[in-house]
Amino acid sequence: MAIRTNNTRNIAQAVVFFFLSTVFTWYFIECGSSLYHFDKGKMLLSCSVAGAKWGIQILAAFLFLKEKRWPFIRNIAFTCFVGSMVLLPYCVTSIRNLLGGHGFLISLIAAVVIMLVLYYQGVRSSGVSIKWYFLWLLCLTIAISLQLTVVFHVI
Repeated sequence: MAIRTNNTRNIAQAVVFFFLSTVFTWYFIECGSSLYHFDKGKMLLSCSVAGAKWGIQILAAFLFLKEKRWPFIRNIAFTCFVGSMVLLPYCVTSIRNLLGGHGFLISLIAAVVIMLVLYYQGVRSSGVSIKWYFLWLLCLTIAISLQLTVVFHVI
């Protein structure tokens, strides 16, 4: 019964964390809409790429993790949530006006750095192999590459 209760709590927390992360990330993208040239398609693509790296991790957890599945998913959901919260200061008009486009980039870098640490801690506290951390790093690298090439055409 305790496992079911913990899983219920982990599931509920993961759903809330991922939902809020999606809302916060979309709000951040909306605040930076001028960097997307106000192109809703690019903005949706950007948000989708950001979410896909989490979706891959969730799918892998369902496929390969048993009893550690929900603690792991809850931990990565928390990591996603904190990363999205780090983006929010850019949405304050005075900060955005002060920092301009650099603030968008600074926010993204800060979010990634914090998520690198939190994801590692989440893997360790879930008791799953460190390989999960490296899989996420691979997903993160691919996501950043897609953002830079497909969304922003920087490289």
